[in-house]
Amino acid sequence: MNKPKQLTFPWNKNTKVTFNNFYIDPKNINLVMDLKDVTINDDFFIYGVSNSGKTYLQQSLCNFFQQLDKTSIYIPLNEALKYGVNILDSIENIDLICIDNLELIEKNLEWQIAIFNLINNTVLSNSKLFFTVSKDNGSLNFSMPDLDSRIKKMQSYELFEVQENNISAALQYIAKSRSINLGEAETRYLLKYSTRSISYLTKILDKLDNTSMELKRKITIPLIKEFI
Repeated sequence: MNKPKQLTFPWNKNTKVTFNNFYIDPKNINLVMDLKDVTINDDFFIYGVSNSGKTYLQQSLCNFFQQLDKTSIYIPLNEALKYGVNILDSIENIDLICIDNLELIEKNLEWQIAIFNLINNTVLSNSKLFFTVSKDNGSLNFSMPDLDSRIKKMQSYELFEVQENNISAALQYIAKSRSINLGEAETRYLLKYSTRSISYLTKILDKLDNTSMELKRKITIPLIKEFI
């Protein structure tokens, strides 16, 4: 089968994120291993709280597929809902289709029908689907029973937040993977005086890195104080 043509959408996918830059909490090891196992043909349904890394994993898997010379697409429903269901037309032959924040269409029957049809079409084309939701799997309730049933039959995983006792190691890992020099004292200061959320800390780390390069200064506690 010929590869589908490259489709253009009115949002961007981060082409730089990779699994190598993602700190894998021990509770998430099996999930990440299964995502990277191209011999697994099952669709994936991942649930977890906001900012736990679901979007990052979807975009990492898209980039991973690209390295394997396979096609992929990332669709954030918070953006796609602005453009209508036609945006899903003719994507069923793409090797990997990632759809983020599926809970946003719980009460939207038009989109539920479109997603249901997409699932049916990808069964025929042998494409892989990867859905995420930012709520508990059991509380997801679509108004279209057929879609609700189909989703609940998919291979599902919970993406756990980085555990409290692993946050320091996660921050050091992310800094090292991005070639950011973050000392132990600076790490302790960040964790003591800022929100202990790895998503928030990563954003602060990026700002510190950009500022340190612009000012040609090391990341120090006085510099950190300017951001938290």
